[in-house]
Amino acid sequence: QVQLVESGGGSVQAGGSLRLSCAASGYGLSTYCTGWVRQATGKERDGRAAIGRDGTTRYADTVLGRFTIPQGNAKTTLYLQMNSPKPEDTAMYYCAYRGPIPFAASGSWCYDVFRSGDNYWGQGTQVTVSS
Repeated sequence: QVQLVESGGGSVQAGGSLRLSCAASGYGLSTYCTGWVRQATGKERDGRAAIGRDGTTRYADTVLGRFTIPQGNAKTTLYLQMNSPKPEDTAMYYCAYRGPIPFAASGSWCYDVFRSGDNYWGQGTQVTVSS
């Protein structure tokens, strides 16, 4: 079992910055795919960023160049650095863990499997971006 707790959400003006955190607990977290998904009101949950077991990352086109997952941690704390957020980034943000993965999965592979929904989720943290 993996338990996830997100924090760091809030209100931010467009063009500002925000850093989300996800505290993870469980066994063997280094073997998991990790990432962030979001769900805007009235829309489906949709992946935004993922980091694979091999350390590579993948980002949705809409956040590429603005959002990053800082690396260098042991996957017990996952971050999402949100720079220059836009009003359309307003959503509930969830960290997602999937695994254990028995091979060196890439960020792209993890990004795709998150779509299946068979992931561990936290309770989410709300981000509201004002113009």
